[in-house]
Amino acid sequence: MASWLRGLPALALIAFAGCGGDSGVADDATVSVYVAASLCAEAEGVAARQGDEAGGLRVRVICLPAAEAEGRLDLAQIGANARRATEDSSAVGYIGEPSAAATRFSRPILAEAEIPQLAEVGGRAAMEELLGAIERADRSSGMRGAVADVL
Repeated sequence: MASWLRGLPALALIAFAGCGGDSGVADDATVSVYVAASLCAEAEGVAARQGDEAGGLRVRVICLPAAEAEGRLDLAQIGANARRATEDSSAVGYIGEPSAAATRFSRPILAEAEIPQLAEVGGRAAMEELLGAIERADRSSGMRGAVADVL
């Protein structure tokens, strides 16, 4: 066996040991909330009134492109919006389109990534509920699941 190969198990053990320790969420961390275009202004207003923070974490509101064109739902855009949230490791919530049809399409995508969705409710109420969940979430583990548990 080559001499450099003999050292790999020890190196792997050291690297693994470095990954342990406190797995909680740091006080200065930023979490993201994805919001449907039609509800974004209300959600941003609520977040701004709270100083864009909840539970010691910075909260970033990300406004999504409109998922309706000419009075019709754009299912491709709804899917793209939901997938965009799933690709962001800081995403802890999704305030979806206010229609049941849009929710039926986005919910399975978000559920697969365990991102809680507040839908069919106004932007203000949804953001207040989500910020409250962030405040009450157990930060000793991942925020996504912790926020979902509270909701």
